[in-house]
Amino acid sequence: VELPSPVSGTGKELLVEEGAVVAVGTPLAIIEEVAGETAAEAAAPPPLEAVAPAPAPPARAPSPSGRAESRSTPRVRRLAQELGVDLSLVQGSGPRGRIVEEDGRAFAAGKAPAAPAAVGRIEQEEETVPLTPVRRTIARRMAASKFSAPHAWLMMEADVTGLVRLREATKEAFREREGVDLTYLPFVVAATAQGLRENSMLNASWAEDAIVLKKRIHIGIAVAAEQGLLVPVVHDADRLGVTALARAIHDVSQRAREAKLRLEDVQGGTFTVDNTGWFGSVISMPIINQGQAAILALEAITKRPLVLDNDVIAVRSVVNLCLSFDHRILDGAQAAEFLRSVVRRLEGYGPDSPLE
Repeated sequence: VELPSPVSGTGKELLVEEGAVVAVGTPLAIIEEVAGETAAEAAAPPPLEAVAPAPAPPARAPSPSGRAESRSTPRVRRLAQELGVDLSLVQGSGPRGRIVEEDGRAFAAGKAPAAPAAVGRIEQEEETVPLTPVRRTIARRMAASKFSAPHAWLMMEADVTGLVRLREATKEAFREREGVDLTYLPFVVAATAQGLRENSMLNASWAEDAIVLKKRIHIGIAVAAEQGLLVPVVHDADRLGVTALARAIHDVSQRAREAKLRLEDVQGGTFTVDNTGWFGSVISMPIINQGQAAILALEAITKRPLVLDNDVIAVRSVVNLCLSFDHRILDGAQAAEFLRSVVRRLEGYGPDSPLE
């Protein structure tokens, strides 16, 4: 998460090394302010990252030692000096070729890889992939959620033939008018948000001696980004129509993939929607985002023969909706009532339905 500098000025001192884990609120850097100039008046300074940034490369072609310094932290350089290692000869195994401590130790021991690699080799049959801060956080939060919340699972299918026809009829005009693609996700988020208004126990969290009902509906959208799974949040989703939701989802998803999310973009989520169908999945059992009551997975829309009410067999567009929920907060009946409300709304769309 990039944090914009609250003042204009020059970075004077970095107080935390890149990659370090520190408590929330820990000072990261000291900035020398520009005299007589406010942040709004001055040109926007480069953002400070949540971990201390690597030095920017010089304008001219750097020397080998300069390149090595730009790819390593002061701690790694101190270690290299102790071990007598020339970092300009070391291949980095960290993100974007960063040199980590294991690279320096391996080089000193004569075990450095002969060519650049994303991982450090232990033996011929195995590789070790260093944990990024994002992957470490995902692992910690998913494990905490799975081990603390008793997960239950429910699936219902929805006949979304009318929704498919509506999207096909309007997607080109929508793209020209709004500048974003019209996917099925905003329809599902809209149906989910309205379902949460009717079933408030799904928009809640567990507090050991109480259940906390959230009065506002902030829906997290699971996004598979290059750096790992991120869940940016669309705030007050129940107050937005399909068109506004399409724009909001596109905005946060795009910034998540470009690593441009703001801190507020990932805070406050009360429920999560996961678009697993994007990858062709038809059934999944997602893990609840810790601190929430449930998570809904939208699976791939497929064509299948269905028996209609008049006993006619027809080919219809069908989607599975998979709900994982915290059984401490919800029982199956409550979860089913919510999921039925989502299905009912999605099945209510037709070719002539207006886009709000």
